[in-house]
Parts: sequence; C-alpha cells; structure tokens
Amino acid sequence: MSSYDENESKFWRKAKENPFVPVGMAGFFAIVGYRLLKLKDRGDTKMSVHLIHMRVAAQGFVVGAMTIGVLYSMYKEYIVKPREQQNAVKNK
Repeated sequence: MSSYDENESKFWRKAKENPFVPVGMAGFFAIVGYRLLKLKDRGDTKMSVHLIHMRVAAQGFVVGAMTIGVLYSMYKEYIVKPREQQNAVKNK
C-alpha cells in the first residue's frame, strides 16, 4: 500500500514540476476521444485517412504542450530565478 502512495505522490510532484505534461496528456485523450466519436460521421473519408488526421491532431497538441512547457521552464530558470537572486542581494 505504501508503494502506491509513493507512486501517486511522485506523479503529483512531477506534475507540479512540469505542469504542461498533464495538460498534454489530457489534450491527447480528449482529441482521440472526440475523433473516435466522430468516426461514425466521417462520410466518404477512408478509415485510414481519418485515423491519420486523428493521430496528427493528437501529436500536434502534445508537441505544442511540450513546447510551451519548455518555454515556461526556460522562463522560470533564466528570467525569474536571476531576478529573485538580484533582489536577495539588494535586500542584504
């Protein structure tokens, strides 16, 4: 039981460090679910084309979330942290 709690806390810790990972996962599953629901109404579109469009949309969302996450991490590391260090030096 304790290993389950450790795994759960590890997930939440990672989610707090990189908040766009859960966003990317949720977006991926939302797009796949939506496209699977639209599968019935695809009309004359071939199944393979529909699945390719679904895959490209889901991957595009995940790549976008990862890019925003990297930019956010860089912002925190290279802009926010130096400002805090400068303010700490000024306040001493």
